[in-house]
Amino acid sequence: MFEFFAYVFKGGILMIPIGCCSILSLAIIIDRFLHLRESKVLPPSFILEIKTLLNQKKISEALELCQKNWQPVSRILEAGILKHRKSREEIKEAIENVGKQEVGFLERYLDALATIASISPLLGLLGTVTGMIEVFQVISLQGVGDPNALAGGISEALITTAAGLLVGIPTLVFHNYFHKLANTYLLAMEKTSLDVVEIMTEGSFELTGDNKIDTWEIR
Repeated sequence: MFEFFAYVFKGGILMIPIGCCSILSLAIIIDRFLHLRESKVLPPSFILEIKTLLNQKKISEALELCQKNWQPVSRILEAGILKHRKSREEIKEAIENVGKQEVGFLERYLDALATIASISPLLGLLGTVTGMIEVFQVISLQGVGDPNALAGGISEALITTAAGLLVGIPTLVFHNYFHKLANTYLLAMEKTSLDVVEIMTEGSFELTGDNKIDTWEIR
């Protein structure tokens, strides 16, 4: 283990930022795996229950369920349900406004992953350049007669290049995966929202009781 770290640090000082990029990338990947799950974003049981309650005209129960389940889709549907007395356009506008805010939750840290994927190979390339500069400095001072004197610079060049690619390539792969997953969830939430709008605007509904939102009556 110590030999491994000793070998890695032969890459020079640029191994420090590359190492920091790898740690940050791993932390973001773990976080996204934990939060970009169907049970966290778009739980099927919640969607089914909300649709059932709305079909039964139980607005207060639907709102209460949204407030108990604090996922992105629940906040979007809550915004629409709160506008249940408004027109279809106003309901859709409320849903869209909150939906734009929830996109940030789905795409959280993805910009950071993209940045890491971009700069890690560049840091490796920079290590290559500095390593080769060191090699030519040795050549200018000592000539090419001593291979050991050149080995340090060449080693630094190769190690940093490899390290930058080893960090950048997996990070880019995971960034693309999470970006596609976020878009998939976004489309699913849009479809769910449209379904809810259709349920709420199938007819003209009027609340019964004194300012209650327990039931609807079809006019």
